[in-house]
Amino acid sequence: MSTPHSTTTPQTAPTARLVPTPQQQRVLDRIELQRERLRARRVARAQARALAEQAGGAAGGADASLALRAAGFAREHPLAVAAMAGIGLVAGPRRLIRWAGIVLPMLMRLRR
Repeated sequence: MSTPHSTTTPQTAPTARLVPTPQQQRVLDRIELQRERLRARRVARAQARALAEQAGGAAGGADASLALRAAGFAREHPLAVAAMAGIGLVAGPRRLIRWAGIVLPMLMRLRR
């Protein structure tokens, strides 16, 4: 009496090497090309990140966006940011909006 699992076929044998059809080989080639592109992109991104850190750190230069510069400032000066947040909480939203209406136009004139 033979069990159905006792026979080995080429599909179930662990040492059997299947040869892909031409269509399957094209798909495998495309997958390999995509993996190479992803590896190259990952390396380029790491190099760009290293150059950016080397050039200006997290604060960035004058051409960096306002959000990047603010994040860099917050990383470099955590106590100043905490103090400003505390002042903002004490002052309240109405005063903050009023002062922003005065200070922001002055800052915009200074940027020009």
